[in-house]
Amino acid sequence: MDLSEKIKTEAYRLGFAACGIARVMPLENESEQVEKWLDSRYHGEMKYMENHFAARLDPSRLVEGAKSLVSLAYNYYSSKTQVAGAPLISKYAYGTDYHTVLREKLNLLLDFVRQEREGVEGRGFVDSAPILEKSWAQRSGIGWQGKNSNVIITDRGSFHFLAELILNTELRYDSPAVNRCGSCVRCIESCPTGAIVEPYVVDARRCISYLSIELKGEIPDAFRGKFAGRMFGCDICQDVCPWNIRFANENTESMFSPSPDLLEKTKEEWENLSEEEFQSLFRKSAVKRTKYAGLKRNMKV
Repeated sequence: MDLSEKIKTEAYRLGFAACGIARVMPLENESEQVEKWLDSRYHGEMKYMENHFAARLDPSRLVEGAKSLVSLAYNYYSSKTQVAGAPLISKYAYGTDYHTVLREKLNLLLDFVRQEREGVEGRGFVDSAPILEKSWAQRSGIGWQGKNSNVIITDRGSFHFLAELILNTELRYDSPAVNRCGSCVRCIESCPTGAIVEPYVVDARRCISYLSIELKGEIPDAFRGKFAGRMFGCDICQDVCPWNIRFANENTESMFSPSPDLLEKTKEEWENLSEEEFQSLFRKSAVKRTKYAGLKRNMKV
């Protein structure tokens, strides 16, 4: 096997569901789209998305001598559900924070590449740098960006975390993925807050995930009563996607398994959740991001 095939084989051994490779180059086609999205203020209070604009469009600014970008996807889908009537947590936050889990796997993959080819250096990224990861996922061939802006993988769906490995060596590159959404608009029609303002464009200020996690102040009155039972994140636009309905499979990562305490809490128990219980239950979880006060705020909405 050449190094490209060895990287993919090792990635699958580490548990990644998809792996593709693209040549590092400036994302000229995306520049206007990103600028338009930012100018529309669709990023809300996420001011960090305005920073490092040039680096977002050119990964070579992140890794000296960058030549190849390895795009990876890791399945987090779970068919397990919370007690009926309980306020809901997005599937991605059921278990251990994905940053912790995937960063370790990326480090192992980078070590493997270094052992296979002398002089190779690089960096791994999991939501930790200004990378247009969805664009690179499509360029590397692992999936296309759906109308809800999530990356959809053929025969696997979209319940996947994305990660990247940028390397300073030439590899064999994959063909870009083809968009296969067709005329389907289920995600657009199903969003309770109308966050998908047009195909492939999400106004974060209207998105339940943004409102319940990123927004630090009070939730606007216009969205009260429209959270569809969600208290942290939202899966609705993914749940209704035909690619997920048909192809989403249970993840095999034990660290993503939800605890019985999370699944079995009733609505009343969530409403009476103490800060001590919050800290204990979500000690290693992405739910910590909203903090105790934020979760209580979301439950009121």
